[in-house]
Amino acid sequence: MKMANGIWMTAAVAGAFIFGASVKPLHAAGSLSTSMPASYLQERGWDEPPSEYDEVSRRGFHDGIEGAHKDFDNHRRPDVHNRDEFRHPHVPDRDREAYRRGFERGYQVGVDHLYHGR
Repeated sequence: MKMANGIWMTAAVAGAFIFGASVKPLHAAGSLSTSMPASYLQERGWDEPPSEYDEVSRRGFHDGIEGAHKDFDNHRRPDVHNRDEFRHPHVPDRDREAYRRGFERGYQVGVDHLYHGR
């Protein structure tokens, strides 16, 4: 009986490995939301923050792109001033302006890319 259990376990592990190796990630299989423009998947680096940005500005830039994604996905009119993250950033007061500058630029890049295909 122990031998049969051992063989069954070996077969199950091998099957899981083979199945797992043949599954493509969602982005490779083309299963992402159809609301995303095709150019979004083809371009690389459009969402990279400017190299001169410090850590706070880079975080703002990234959050701005995420905000544009949320507005696009929810069919909202793009307006950075409607984003709570822009109006009330969760950063220390000394970092507020750098974060908001990064956020605004990231939001605009996201809007240009998602809404206008640029």
